Amino acid sequence: MKELLNIQSELKAPKSQFNSFGKYKYRNCEDVLEALKPLLKKYDCTLTITDEILEVCGIVYIEAMAVISTNENPGATIHVKAQAGINPNKKGMDIAQSFGSSSSYARKYALNGLFLIDDTKDADTEEPQPLGKVTFTAKHAQGEKLKGTDSKDLKDKYIITDIQITKYNELKAK
Repeated sequence: MKELLNIQSELKAPKSQFNSFGKYKYRNCEDVLEALKPLLKKYDCTLTITDEILEVCGIVYIEAMAVISTNENPGATIHVKAQAGINPNKKGMDIAQSFGSSSSYARKYALNGLFLIDDTKDADTEEPQPLGKVTFTAKHAQGEKLKGTDSKDLKDKYIITDIQITKYNELKAK
C-alpha cells in the first residue's frame, strides 16, 4: 500500500507531553492521531481503531486494532494489534478509568506499530548522568598486579581481572 508508505515517511508526531516525575517528554494517542489526520486526508485513507476486551488465564486485557484502508480500494487493508493489561483495582482509578487508560495505551502502541513510530526515550536528548568512579584491577603477564582508574594505561600491557564501580551517589556520601 503506497499510501501507507508515504504516511509512514511523512508523519511527524512530536513528543508534546511532559512527565514531570520522570523528567521526560512523550507523546500520547491523541498526539499521534492529531498528526495523522492531515496525512490521512492527503492520501485519501481511512483509519479505524477498535478495542476488544479479552482474558487469558484470569488476566483481563484490551487488544486494540488499528486498520488503514485507502478510499480508492477499501477492501485492501493493513492492520496492527497491540495489547494492554487492565488493573481494575488500580489505586486512584475507578473501573472505567482503568479500562480507558488501558485502551489509550493499547491504541497508541497499535498506531506506533502501524506507522513505524519509535516510542523509546531519546538517549541523546537526555542530560548525561555521572556514572561514578571505575577502578580496574589488572595483572601483568609476569604476575605483577596494578590498580588504576584509566583503562587506556592498562589495556596494552595488562589483563584486566576485576572492575569495581563506585556509584556516583556513594562517592558524594564519602
